[in-house]
Amino acid sequence: MRPNQIWTDPLPTIHRFFVCVAIAAFALMAWGSAQAQTKVDPKAAPNEFVEAVANNALQAVKNDEAAKSGDLRRIHQLVDELILPYVNFEKTTRLAAGRYWRQASPQQQQALVDAFKGTLIRTYSGALADVDQVSRIDMQPFRGDPNADDVVVRSLVTRSNAPSVAVDYRLEKTAEGWKVYDVNVENIWLIQNYRNQFAQQIQQSGIDGLIKALQESNLR
Repeated sequence: MRPNQIWTDPLPTIHRFFVCVAIAAFALMAWGSAQAQTKVDPKAAPNEFVEAVANNALQAVKNDEAAKSGDLRRIHQLVDELILPYVNFEKTTRLAAGRYWRQASPQQQQALVDAFKGTLIRTYSGALADVDQVSRIDMQPFRGDPNADDVVVRSLVTRSNAPSVAVDYRLEKTAEGWKVYDVNVENIWLIQNYRNQFAQQIQQSGIDGLIKALQESNLR
């Protein structure tokens, strides 16, 4: 693999499918609910928390003329406002970097978090522009311990003219309440998917090379 190829080339098909289904699932949980935004309670039951965040994201896109027309800049703003406050990017990045995280300086760690956050926002915004491709999502019964500090919320996405897709969200309990830090689509976890790519890039050009590759990708 050539240096930076992971991000300079178009995203692999499996990655595009993964991200599009994940963000669409996160935004389509309340397709037929009220237009007004739902108050998000990060300390609510895990299923209720995820559903409230998803409802707000979907309604915002449906009600915003710029977003409905596919304006990615506006969709980016909505993602930043309505979804990102409930995502732990530091933990997602740390786990994706794996053992290399401990080798990075504090400055490199922060730069990596910022660069990776930009990559995910850009990708999520592009996927959110296509949420009408998903017909329905059904929350599955919560089978974990609601008092645990780390739980998985499960859902099933039904797409038009396609088999249903299982989408799971891994949450951690923080002092502020629940935070999403990983997503699983048909047994492919986001963190594991990126961990392999991160490792290859770091082996080729080091931590700084990975940061640069992500930053350059965010400018495209």
